[in-house]
Amino acid sequence: MTKGAIIAIIVLVVLIAAIIVLYFLGKRAQKKQDEQNAMLQQNKQTVSMLVIDKKRLRMKDAGLPAVVLEQTPKILRNSKVPVIKAKVGPQVMNLICDEKIFDDVPVKKEVKAAVSGIYVLEVKGLRKSAQTAPVKKKGFRAWVDKLQEKAGAKPLK
Repeated sequence: MTKGAIIAIIVLVVLIAAIIVLYFLGKRAQKKQDEQNAMLQQNKQTVSMLVIDKKRLRMKDAGLPAVVLEQTPKILRNSKVPVIKAKVGPQVMNLICDEKIFDDVPVKKEVKAAVSGIYVLEVKGLRKSAQTAPVKKKGFRAWVDKLQEKAGAKPLK
């Protein structure tokens, strides 16, 4: 065998071993995540809150309790997490939000949310204003409609 073939076989064996190791580590991580999600679902409560602000902040800058920072691994303390500043009852709290629903949470609105500890799992009920602003037309067609309205004619549809 040539040196190139031996090197290729060794690289191939190492890659196969790495894929097998990653497969089993992924299964273990998935099992842990399923257990944690089950525990979060078991402990969730529905609360009414007024969302004041939402941002993605570093864990140490988010104003979370010291216990939370102590329990997170040192590597993850600098990672950015979605944080919601909300008024729950008479208290203003910083809560960690689920990444999936972070974009859907409205700011300066009252919502009903499922919360487990300081983790917001889902936003259930949103109070929307009764009147929604009509979509304004743009361009030439809007200009023609505006002129017709001023003249007293019905706009064309």
